[in-house]
Amino acid sequence: MAESREHTFTGVRGLNTVREWPHDRPRYVVVLVHGYGEHIGRYEYVADRLVRHGAAVFGLDHMGHGRSAGDRVLIEDFEDVVTDVHTVEERARAEHPGVPVVVIGHSMGGMIAARYAQRYGAGLAALVLSGPVIGDWAVVPALLAFEEPPDIPIDPATLSRDLSVGEAYAADPLVWHGPFKRATLEAFATTLAEIAKGGTFGALPTLWVHGEEDELVPLPGSRGGIEAVRGSDLTERIYRGARHEVFNETNKDEVLDDVIAFIDRALSA
Repeated sequence: MAESREHTFTGVRGLNTVREWPHDRPRYVVVLVHGYGEHIGRYEYVADRLVRHGAAVFGLDHMGHGRSAGDRVLIEDFEDVVTDVHTVEERARAEHPGVPVVVIGHSMGGMIAARYAQRYGAGLAALVLSGPVIGDWAVVPALLAFEEPPDIPIDPATLSRDLSVGEAYAADPLVWHGPFKRATLEAFATTLAEIAKGGTFGALPTLWVHGEEDELVPLPGSRGGIEAVRGSDLTERIYRGARHEVFNETNKDEVLDDVIAFIDRALSA
């Protein structure tokens, strides 16, 4: 695996940890945006593939996640997270001036990346959304119907057909295994509405990848959200039989081959 290093910076609401997978002379920079309850350390394999393709890779643990500060999984305003991601992009640009930047977001990170593209997309070379929470995510209204969200843990088997992925997730002490916080659910609802009215991605090359059998973020709900924001350059890849984490699926190399081919096309354009 590619070597990595960590540093911290003071984000909007506290100290954030960033992991870098460096490349001495990158063709492009990738900013990885992780999903709910997890951390950027779960993206070692993705980062390794991208580094070998010529990228310098950066990704932070969001506030309240992984090694970053804050109450666990508490996000009161996702605009703050978008701002933190932008700080990471600015550091990446300072280290690699003039190098094109690609943002890749998974699940909740796909929602954050979509909002990021609405705010900062003019500076990006490409955008990749993996199983994005966008459009109609039934989890939010269902849990907000309770005054105190019930503790319904994620079934690790829904992550991937490779059951070792779920086993590692369940045993990972940096993964949150407790209930949603109500304030976080309210922030999800606010951000999904903001994205829906926030405009399209314009000419930004965008790749949407999704597992056909995704039970955590079902495909039909995301499709409506994608249609609302898609610009003039959208590529779609739906993987038959795949579950939520397509970057950790049994066909993950096919998925990452598609991501790399898309990036090559976007950079050549």
